[in-house]
Formats: sequence, structure tokens, C-alpha cells
Amino acid sequence: MTAGTAPRVAVAMKGYPRLSETFIAQELLGLQQRGIAFEIWSLRHPTDAAKHLMHRQITAPLRYLPEYLHDEPGRVARGLMSAVVRPGFAKLVAVFLRDLARDRTRNRLRRLGQACVMARELPAEIRHLHVHYLHTPASVIRYAALLRGLSWSFSAHAKDIWTTPAWEKREKIADAAWGVTCTQDGFRELERLADRPDKVALVYHGLDLARFPPPAPRSGRDGADPGDPVRFVTIGRAVAKKGFDDLLEALARLPGELHWRLTHIGGGEMLKALQEKARSLGLGDRVLWAGPKAQDEVVAALRAADLFVLPSKQAGDGDRDGLPNVVMEAASQALPIVATDFAGIPEFVRPGVEGLLVPPGDVDGLAAALTKLARSPNLREQLGDAALARLTGAFSAAAGLDGMAERLRASADERA
Repeated sequence: MTAGTAPRVAVAMKGYPRLSETFIAQELLGLQQRGIAFEIWSLRHPTDAAKHLMHRQITAPLRYLPEYLHDEPGRVARGLMSAVVRPGFAKLVAVFLRDLARDRTRNRLRRLGQACVMARELPAEIRHLHVHYLHTPASVIRYAALLRGLSWSFSAHAKDIWTTPAWEKREKIADAAWGVTCTQDGFRELERLADRPDKVALVYHGLDLARFPPPAPRSGRDGADPGDPVRFVTIGRAVAKKGFDDLLEALARLPGELHWRLTHIGGGEMLKALQEKARSLGLGDRVLWAGPKAQDEVVAALRAADLFVLPSKQAGDGDRDGLPNVVMEAASQALPIVATDFAGIPEFVRPGVEGLLVPPGDVDGLAAALTKLARSPNLREQLGDAALARLTGAFSAAAGLDGMAERLRASADERA
């Protein structure tokens, strides 16, 4: 952000900063470097103890809304009193009551309260609102925009696309000035619901390659030496859509003479259950549960590994991945990728080119792919080189960040 420039854009999200959302931190830092004056609004306080270096480099003002309305009753009351005298209040009430009729939840009331607080506390210089995620955060921003008479836009990612009802997505897209999403899979879904063909655009996050060192020297490990096992790494929150339960089942089916170790990086609600599953499968001494890590430690783990694995699948509630940033981060270190042919992953990993893909939930196929690459250092090198080439050739972050900066600058200028 240019020194002395008052922010004209407010960027909102569910929680900030979060270790698992490097793509958001990368975008914020990229916008700052491109001279976009913005401030950050978060619906929740952070729960991660650590921060990425990018978070410390982002200098935008940071504001937190009341996570629960009863925690800050005075602030909420002032927001409500301010809302009722605003010109947009009648329109907000009509939209909110229509939403509430179809979603009679306490969370819906919380969104309204947070929006009233935000509308009251937004600086007068703010001309446009942008929000990450089309579910809860977009409701707050939509309501706040109605109250303040501002335009708003969205970045949709994965869970928000696949777990939000169609009626809600359709109405939010219609109210927004524009939106972007990060996979062909998600783009097709939002395009289907859009009120006009140009409302939603496909913008890959890509990767800021300046944040990553060149790949480390390769190993010739083939799993034959018990003193130098092949090293697998996987990264992601321990939630159903990541497929880590399938990964443990596949590891249990690897040949007994194959020597390997797995490092998992990430927290998550299923972590204890996965650790117990690993013990019950006899894998306890072969799996390192490293917990959530900052970016430098993630990169170190990738550099020490021989291959990256991520067996994503659809969760029971419909949640699914987009194109996980960790896939591209693995490619930055020339790691071959074993993953599922699902969601946005095949948009980056082509079968037999950058890695090996198996159907989601195919435990035997996953075990076969891991075995094949563990025993084949030459094939790992071939696939890893291709993954790095694909990243640098087609998935650099610069083009996407340039486009986002142009869109936000145009929206703020138009409102001004």
C-alpha cells in the first residue's frame, strides 16, 4: 500500500491470518505490491499460533468483527442503531427476511449483526468490498454493502461453492459486481448460476515462485534400504475431503519389503482419529504427525521428500477441494505428485506427465501408485521435472494477481 494512501477497498474473509490459506496471503501481498490500498476485515480471530512470513509482510490495517454477537453487545447495538437510519436499511431487511425464510438458523442472525457493525465502522474512504468465500463471509459483505450503498465482489474457492445452496449462490452472484474462482470445476458451477455470462471469471491462484528456493538435489532412494527409506510427504488439514484415511489404508497395503516414511503437515478436527487409525494399522512408527507449520518449515519438508501425495475426495457434506496450493508448492521443489483425479487437481497434474492420478477412494490404486514411484527414482525425476516446468510455464501467480488488482482498482474508481 502506498504510504499515506487511505484504503479504498475492504477485503473480508472468515478468519485471518490462517496457515492453511496461503493463497489468500499470497493474493493480499501481491495486491499490496501492486499499489492497491486496502484494509482487511475478519469474521473470526486467528487460532493458529504461528504465522507465515507473508502475513508479517502485509501492512494493511486489520479489523475484527464480533465473532459472537453476545461477546460485544455494545458494539453490536451501536451497529444496529446506525443501520436503521441508513437509506439501504429497507432493502437490507427485505433481502435478510427472504434469506431467513429459507435458512432459519442462528448463524443467519449473526451475519446480520456482523454486517451492521461493519457498515457502521467502515471508513468513509472505502468504495468497494471484496470477500473470500461465497458462503458465510459473502452474506456479511452483501448485507454491509446494501447498508452502505457499496459495490462488492467475491473470490469463491471450494467448500463455499459445493456446500452453499443453489438459491443462495444464484442471488449472491446476481447482487455482486463480479466474481472469480480458481478451478474449471468451480467456474462451470458458478457460470451455470450467473445472471450474465461475464459475471464470473476463472483466475488460478498460481504460485509466487519468488517465495520458493530452487529444488534440492534428488535422492536415488528406491525403498530397498531400511536405513534410508523413501520419504513421502502430505500437507493439509485433517478433514474428510483430504482423503487421509484412504492414504493410511493404502500405506498399510504397501509391500512389506518396501521401506518408507510419511510426514503429514497440518492440524484439523480428524487428526487424533487419524493418529489412532495409523496405530491400529501398525504404521505408528512410520508416520510423523508434524502439526501445522509456517511456510519455511513446509518448504523444508518438501525439499526433504521424494514424492508428494494428496488423495482428495468428496466429503459426506459435499465439501471438496479446488486446486490445492500445496500441489503447486510440491511442484516448486520438483516433486512428483500422487493424487486423485478429482476436483481441480487434474487441471494441474496430467496423468503420467506431472504425476500419477487414481480415482478418489481407490485405495488399491493409491497403494500401487506409491509403490511404483517409491521404487523408481528415475520416473520420480522425470515427473518432478515436468511438474516444475508446468508450474513455471502456466501457473505463475503474476497474471492472476495483475488481473485481480485491475478489477479492484476499476471497482474502487467507478464508485469514486
